[in-house]
Amino acid sequence: MAGGWTRDGAVQDQIDDTITDAVKRARADLPSGETAKYCVECGEEIPKARRHALPGTRTCVACQSVRDAGRVSLGINRRGSKDSQLR
Repeated sequence: MAGGWTRDGAVQDQIDDTITDAVKRARADLPSGETAKYCVECGEEIPKARRHALPGTRTCVACQSVRDAGRVSLGINRRGSKDSQLR
């Protein structure tokens, strides 16, 4: 049940859109191209299991963790309340 001026199912539509966007963003972040044997950041050998599990990878686990920690997700504010837009 939606409240106020929204139609029934609007909240679920927002949830579905958020999930769809997250999946698209994750797929876009997947590596592509030729898999590197050595990390392009530090030069260490990338373990064979990682190269096999993630084709196209070019970084070792440690360097990728540093990259991921620095990534900021801005996302889209799909909530209708003014309070959520002030954050």
